[in-house]
Amino acid sequence: MHRKMRSKQHFENISELLSGSGLRVELLTGITPKAKRTKILEQLSNGDIDILIGTHAIIEDNVIFKNPGLMIIDEQHRFGVAQRAKLWNTGAIRPHVLVMTATPIPRTLAMTVYGDLDVSRIDQLPAGRRAIKTVHRYENKRAEIYQFLKDEIAKGRQVYYVYPLIAESETLDYQNLLDGFHHLKTIFPEPNYMIGMVHGKMKAKDKDIVMAAFKSGQLNMLVSTTVIEVGVNVPNASVMVIENAERFGLSQLHQLRGRVGRGAEQSYCIMLSSVKLSNVGKERLRAMVSTNDGFEIANLDLKLRGPGDLLGTRQSGLLDLKIADPIKDEAILIATRQASDQILQNDPFLNAPEHARLKLRLEQQKLSRGDWSRVS
Repeated sequence: MHRKMRSKQHFENISELLSGSGLRVELLTGITPKAKRTKILEQLSNGDIDILIGTHAIIEDNVIFKNPGLMIIDEQHRFGVAQRAKLWNTGAIRPHVLVMTATPIPRTLAMTVYGDLDVSRIDQLPAGRRAIKTVHRYENKRAEIYQFLKDEIAKGRQVYYVYPLIAESETLDYQNLLDGFHHLKTIFPEPNYMIGMVHGKMKAKDKDIVMAAFKSGQLNMLVSTTVIEVGVNVPNASVMVIENAERFGLSQLHQLRGRVGRGAEQSYCIMLSSVKLSNVGKERLRAMVSTNDGFEIANLDLKLRGPGDLLGTRQSGLLDLKIADPIKDEAILIATRQASDQILQNDPFLNAPEHARLKLRLEQQKLSRGDWSRVS
């Protein structure tokens, strides 16, 4: 739901911005009717559409651009390397590529050192917004948290209450979500409080109804899974509680936290966890409390998970380096990259005798593994 909602928001905003310009903007998602989809694909291949906005539906084989000039990939971490590469190859020529995310994946951070990737960083809040206050609380503090939520609701604020939903234990998590929802309804009873719930097992129409009620202020609290991670903009929702926060990755926690802090009022993110935390879990939650900066969080993610395989498709994990470390050796790696650039400027095809071994090594690597090194 969140991807379709996000795409629709982009479509509506861009259409409004370009109204009267004569540019043709279309939207393509998984729920686009077949007749409409066929027409869009035909016009896209003919070059009659100037801007196409969509979900993963754009990656399908029959989506062909006549003359792609720019590909913008929002929420980069939701696409695999092969998927981003496919977007890059949707036309006869390769377009410029801009990838966007609040939390760069470890692979991308490493590519700023190793690969051909320039980075622009937005490190200031939009005008009128305040930094989100993030705290970590253990489960034995629930009574205090519930009272805080009641106080905020009394001020007219709204609350997100998020439960994990992990694929490996989906049935158990789903039951925890339902149990949590019914428990919260006893703590926040009607008619003084109105609570809604959304999750991935609901029909899209039912989710849209609940989300619309929350956005309009009819609901005080929205209990959900991570379907609200992106694509939901409710400026009056100023508090988020994340249950079992230790079960979420750093990037996901930061993405979730970004649902609040969208209005002028002070916003809060409360991460609830078990008392029994691993060292990695403690470090992860400490990082969330200490900063709202997505790059700092991504850097810690890089340290914890590794940068992945820059020549392959893994987006995190250990890099097959014999000596260098992408965190400790950043300066020398940047110098190495500059030296490599100089070699390629002087001998782009590595035909010089002194580059014969380097050329052979690269050719062997491409044959055995393919080359994904330019996919950010």
